[in-house]
Amino acid sequence: MNLTAQKRIAADILKCGENRVYFDPYLMDEIKMAITREDIRNLIKEGIIQKKYKKGISKHRKTIRHERKKKGLARGLGKRKGPKTARMPKKRAYIKRIRPIRRELRKLRDRKLISPANYRKLYKNAKGGMFNSVRQLNRYIKDKELQRRGR
Repeated sequence: MNLTAQKRIAADILKCGENRVYFDPYLMDEIKMAITREDIRNLIKEGIIQKKYKKGISKHRKTIRHERKKKGLARGLGKRKGPKTARMPKKRAYIKRIRPIRRELRKLRDRKLISPANYRKLYKNAKGGMFNSVRQLNRYIKDKELQRRGR
C-alpha cells in the first residue's frame, strides 16, 4: 500500500516532517481513499492521522555528571580538554599568586619587620615572578636575613 502522497499532504497540513505523521494501522483503507487535502483534514480531525511528538534529548546523564563534578569527581586528566590555560587563564593564575604575596609584603612593611627599601626591592622581585607563594617569599627573606631584629 503506497501512501506517500497522503503522508506528504498530511505533513504539509500538520506543519511537520513526514516522519512525524502517524497513520492508524487499523484504518489504512480509509487513508488510502483520501486523495484531496480536504479528505486528509477530515481524517486529522477524526484522529486517524496524527502528529507524533518531537523526540527530545534527555538531560538525565548530564544531571548525574554535573552532580559528580560538584563533588569533585570526573575532573581527572582524562576529562580535560585544551591546554592548562583554558581552565585557568595565565592572567587569573598570576593574580591568584601575586595578591597574597603583596598582602604579606605590606603586612611586613607596616609592622616594620622589613625596611621600605627592602619592601620595594621584594615588591619588584615578586612582580617579576621570583616567588610562587608566600612561603617562598618568607623563606627568601629569612635566608637573605632581610628581616629586622628585635621586634
